[in-house]
Amino acid sequence: MSTYRDLALPQALRAGGTPRYARGTVLRTVGTRERRSHLTAPRVPTVGIDIGGTKVMAGVVDADGNILEKLRTETPDKSKSPKVVEDTIVELVLDLADRHDVHAVGIGAAGWVDADRARVLFAPHLAWRNEPLRDALQGRLAVPVMVDNDANTAAWAEWRFGAGRGEDHLVMITLGTGIGGAILEDGQVKRGKYGVAGEFGHMQVVPGGHRCPCGNRGCWEQYSSGNALVREARELAAADSPVAYEIIERVKGHIPDITGPLITELAREGDAMSIELLQDIGQWLGVGIANLAAALDPSCFVIGGGVSAADDLLIGPARDAFRRHLTGRGYRPEARIVRAQLGPEAGMVGAADLARLVARRFRRANRRRVERYERYERYAQALRTGTSARAPRTPEDPSS
Repeated sequence: MSTYRDLALPQALRAGGTPRYARGTVLRTVGTRERRSHLTAPRVPTVGIDIGGTKVMAGVVDADGNILEKLRTETPDKSKSPKVVEDTIVELVLDLADRHDVHAVGIGAAGWVDADRARVLFAPHLAWRNEPLRDALQGRLAVPVMVDNDANTAAWAEWRFGAGRGEDHLVMITLGTGIGGAILEDGQVKRGKYGVAGEFGHMQVVPGGHRCPCGNRGCWEQYSSGNALVREARELAAADSPVAYEIIERVKGHIPDITGPLITELAREGDAMSIELLQDIGQWLGVGIANLAAALDPSCFVIGGGVSAADDLLIGPARDAFRRHLTGRGYRPEARIVRAQLGPEAGMVGAADLARLVARRFRRANRRRVERYERYERYAQALRTGTSARAPRTPEDPSS
């Protein structure tokens, strides 16, 4: 199977030199949609990259969703130029390519990606504003590149290999600093007309409520997310509430040290305030899920992201609130609400698997280029030796 090392060979031979496998080989066209079923995609290794606000994680993933090798580094500060982030991605890919036969690269970015999956329209934690990320990376890497929103890639991974296997209509909700989401129907990620579908965290659930960084008030993620959980705990601690005694003791009075994982840990140890805070977050989660069920009617909701580590301390109250607020409750089938199975690697695994779909189209296009080149070589050889030969058809020939 051809890789970027193979593609350097014809060019070197035409120049009359010996092959030299440069890392900077430039390749071109790739598919922009999942035109082929995942079942017929080539079973080749691909690299998935998950870019968040704090880390960039890259891994080589096989066709069964197994991670063969994983690398991780810090995300460049948002004040840095887009090229700095691209340099980080390229170095990770080339490092992995030294040890693995990589055929495509998929990127799950924490931001809005356009419908063509070519540009990052906006990323809150990075200096990407209408950034042509796919083309920039394809100009530096010798494999096709696919770019998508990180929640979309996580949903794809859970549908292919995790908690959503066998579901035809799935909604993924990622609870982290905010709330992300994705919709998957009949084996297709639904991205919307402009590519930004699934921004569930900015549905308004409390008119005039808490101010959201998006500029609006009362967004869902202000009531059911990692930020909401930490905000409530810190407010109780700052007020020196007696119910916050345990967590104040744990951080030795330094309120900025209160984090989501700490609250979850205390809840598991039986701290009443931490349990109550997770129940509140879970109830708001159930309200939002009921609204999504009214609009989308999926068969399954998969809950991922860092906050989902609380498991039944969060998802139990969410299921209860969902049943109380579901439109037509008692007279309609209820969607399942399950915790994601793939953990923090879901976005990386999904990005790699989606990239495998575009690798097929690239491989076919490359094979046609090689065959066309071989035909011209045979024709040129025949002219040099005086043998009669039929001229090869040119790319402009409609019958070619």
